[in-house]
Amino acid sequence: MKYLIIFFSAFLLTACKKDKETVAGPAPADSLNIVQDTAARRSSGNILVGTIPFPKEIKECSCYFAQSKADFETEKYIYADDAGKTAYMMLDGKRQAMNLISSSDMEVDEELTKEIENDDYKISVKGKKIKGEEALLFEGTLTIEKPDGTIFTTPIYGECGC
Repeated sequence: MKYLIIFFSAFLLTACKKDKETVAGPAPADSLNIVQDTAARRSSGNILVGTIPFPKEIKECSCYFAQSKADFETEKYIYADDAGKTAYMMLDGKRQAMNLISSSDMEVDEELTKEIENDDYKISVKGKKIKGEEALLFEGTLTIEKPDGTIFTTPIYGECGC
């Protein structure tokens, strides 16, 4: 009889414990997968592209892009440059300030091209002018390549102007 009570108690304890786990919901590890913004969701392979505030280093002419018109309107920029020397991005959790290698003349061309490179990333920006008033609006693509061959491409929407 003593063994029957122990067995029955163990059975109830186990049954109650399973109910607790079910009620508790997903395991704590699942909460690590919560993504906070559109840019972080759009990553590929080992490249994580994050949003940046407009860089304080940029004083005059600039180009800045988001991944969509909606992100642009809410200032969720993934790229900004000073229209000549330095480009800024948040890549793999680190703010990067990279030298522009080449850039097209935005006021003459209908197409925008920029090449940026450092030891860890090679970035290509290609866009087509969609509106040209004080600031020139562009839509296009941004492609990031790492030396290991990992490539990330995303649509971009943004403007260039002084």
